[in-house]
Amino acid sequence: MVPREAERLVRRMAGHFPAVLVLGPRQCGKTTLARHFVRGRYFDLEKPSDAQVFAGDAEFALRRLGGPLILDEAQALPSLFPVLRALIDEARRKYGRFFLLGSVSPDLVRNISESLAGRVGIVELTPFLSTEVGSRGETAFRHLWLRGGFPDAFLTKDASRWQAWQESFLRTFVERDVVRHALKISSLEMRRLLGMVAHSHGGILNASSLGRSLGYSYHTIQHVLDLLEGHFLIRRLQPWHANFGKRLVKAPKLYVRDTGVLHHLLGIATGEDLLRSPTRGNSFEGFMIEQVAAQEGLARTGSRFSYYRTHAGAEIDLVVDRGQTRIGFEFKCAASAEPRDWANLRAGIAEGIIHQGYVINLGERSFPVSPEIDVAPAREFLRSGLAKPRRPR
Repeated sequence: MVPREAERLVRRMAGHFPAVLVLGPRQCGKTTLARHFVRGRYFDLEKPSDAQVFAGDAEFALRRLGGPLILDEAQALPSLFPVLRALIDEARRKYGRFFLLGSVSPDLVRNISESLAGRVGIVELTPFLSTEVGSRGETAFRHLWLRGGFPDAFLTKDASRWQAWQESFLRTFVERDVVRHALKISSLEMRRLLGMVAHSHGGILNASSLGRSLGYSYHTIQHVLDLLEGHFLIRRLQPWHANFGKRLVKAPKLYVRDTGVLHHLLGIATGEDLLRSPTRGNSFEGFMIEQVAAQEGLARTGSRFSYYRTHAGAEIDLVVDRGQTRIGFEFKCAASAEPRDWANLRAGIAEGIIHQGYVINLGERSFPVSPEIDVAPAREFLRSGLAKPRRPR
């Protein structure tokens, strides 16, 4: 098992809450993580023989089983949540009793907001992070960028097996998960939409344009995008804005969260394909946004992520807002840096949009360009940790 950084956060949550919810996309390692350190009974609620244990009298089953319990795909049995609330309220200081795993965020969050608010700690588990495979060096970093972080995809031995895994993953999502939501869009058109989203990766979202291309309304496309985001397949990065005179872009930017899924949809299978692809820069930008956001989420709660762009073209790829401090990032898919790479960061600091900035690239050297702005290699920056950004030496 590849050690996961989220394990420390799950353990910490289990020491403060009666229940812990681990959210994340299918196949990202939630079950492996939970079963690695939770010494208790495991139930997959999408498996009929496990679900029937709780189908008759859930309260009786939960009391008799005791704890701790791992309840995988918890959204499959929503009737459990009111019972869990009642049992938790009987012994609020009995921590780490229930571990709920789920891959459908909207359904789970809705049930939690109605039943378990204040009683559950929430952790999002992503596919592999750079820091989790970092002992393998620069080669592993580029391998992670190319193949994505889903464990089975990352660990495949050759490109053909990787492609087979990616195709199976997407077909399972389109043919099983989408059907459950009774959407107006067919499976074939959903696959077309995923391809269009991949080609829009890193660009400004135009749901009306996507809808016209497929013959659906703006509202239908937005509903489908909500589903894709709820399944952790895409990210709609919201724009940062404040009350001042500049005309700012107010539409979100669209990203496929895992670059392995992105590359499969774009027909990129090898490092040479990625090197030649015109989407290489946007791919690297999305990859780094996910890495930075995941590390920030593990280090602290409450941080918000956005981008900044004016209609005149000034842009900051990622703004991490910690409340009192905002950090800006420019991601450059190049081995060197030059003044134009940090010009927008410098302007953002002068205007009070951000307080600190980083230019992250594929080079080998770290150096400061001003008291507030540093240039740093991507892998080294991620390895140093984001909880307290340090000045590279």
